[in-house]
Amino acid sequence: MAMIMTGTPAAGQSVGNAVAVPGFGEIRDLPYAQERPNPKLRYRVVFSISKAAGKPGEANPSLLKVARFLNLLAHDGIRPRKGDIVAIAFGPATSALVQDPAPAAGASNPNSALIEKLQAAGVIVAVCSQAMQGQGYTSKQMLPGVRIDDAAIVTMANLQLSGFALIPD
Repeated sequence: MAMIMTGTPAAGQSVGNAVAVPGFGEIRDLPYAQERPNPKLRYRVVFSISKAAGKPGEANPSLLKVARFLNLLAHDGIRPRKGDIVAIAFGPATSALVQDPAPAAGASNPNSALIEKLQAAGVIVAVCSQAMQGQGYTSKQMLPGVRIDDAAIVTMANLQLSGFALIPD
């Protein structure tokens, strides 16, 4: 079993196929695994991101799941089109999309680099405006490129009715 690295390989390491989200969403190469990504399918998926990270300073596990999904697809040569993967955050996960809370004090959002790489891979990262406002955040506090949607429940319903598969937390 070979591990598929998601960052820069050390000398002599093989990484198999390129990854979609370097540094995040580690996968393992298991050639005997069944039900692999299908290159004949168009992957249009919405991820429900509702849970916060387990500990302060950790990346959001549901956002890491999005990276892992993209890396699994990329390992088998599949790259979804820009906008075919959507991650909609709401509830306790809303804080994962907020800019660094106090850069002068050295506080940083552990999800910033991950979100930037997801966006570079074509993922739409969105936040529920109802949750954003309910938790006291403003649109100006969201990380660059985060789309502000009316409500996560509307986003998920609209996308599912348009043929997207829902991956819940």
